[in-house]
Amino acid sequence: MRAWLCCILLIASILVGSAPARASTEAEARVLSYVRTHLQPGQPLEVTDLYNRVFTQPDERQALNKLYNAFFRIPLFVSNYQEKFKSPPSLAVIAQQFDLHSPNAADTLLRVMESDPRVPRFLTRDPKTGEITQVDVERIKSDPKFGQALARQIGGWEGKSAPDAALARLGGGQLRISELQGKVVLLEVWFTGCPPCMQEAPALVSLHQELSPRGLMIVGANADHVLGLDYDDSARLRYAQEHHISYPVVNWTTESDHAYGGISIYPTLFLIDRKGVVRDHWIGYVQIETLRKSIVGTLGEK
Repeated sequence: MRAWLCCILLIASILVGSAPARASTEAEARVLSYVRTHLQPGQPLEVTDLYNRVFTQPDERQALNKLYNAFFRIPLFVSNYQEKFKSPPSLAVIAQQFDLHSPNAADTLLRVMESDPRVPRFLTRDPKTGEITQVDVERIKSDPKFGQALARQIGGWEGKSAPDAALARLGGGQLRISELQGKVVLLEVWFTGCPPCMQEAPALVSLHQELSPRGLMIVGANADHVLGLDYDDSARLRYAQEHHISYPVVNWTTESDHAYGGISIYPTLFLIDRKGVVRDHWIGYVQIETLRKSIVGTLGEK
């Protein structure tokens, strides 16, 4: 199992580092159509074969990269969602979370999981609609590939030192998490086009304006590259301008994502105190009152 996981991560790193072509809706549709017609029960799809033999165009490889990243994160996302909301996510919600073009794309990725004997049977689906009816979170937790990351995502961050990360700022320069000690840091991991992230943006802008004079620093870490999404820095800068974001926006990396447990629900936020210790951790949209109360309490500590 450990060897398979290492292979997974290696392939993912190769794909993430491939040519930054823009994945089109048409390319994603071609990849999904091929996958649907070539699925065999009990047989995993060989990603390296698809990458080297079937999908040789830059836009197809970018689409494959994006879908592969989604495939590996879906068990964590579904489990996190079940724990947070006490019900399974719909196919539409899964598609929205991973910037897929339709619920049918989410259904196809779930079919890939169901045909792969290396993925634990952690969900039950309605045979007519394809919607998830039940999630076995404990089975995911007990799986060596996903359990540790899931346990860290659902809980266990509070009281731990925030991992260091070197992140490139939009517009140039670098920001290191370790160099922010002395400030209270709210680290938000988000991606472009994420509806809950856009819903959260006004609250973060308001909190930055209100509390930065008291020592709060918000860092918006954009995960487009990690997720294989087809946005460039100009799109991220435009997003920041449209939402009046004046706090630092940086590019999240594969390395930082691994260090922080592998983010699967967006936005995910970490509140880090002046000594570099995680004091609070949220997944998904959070009400501004909840954020403010925790931030103000942390700012008031000596």
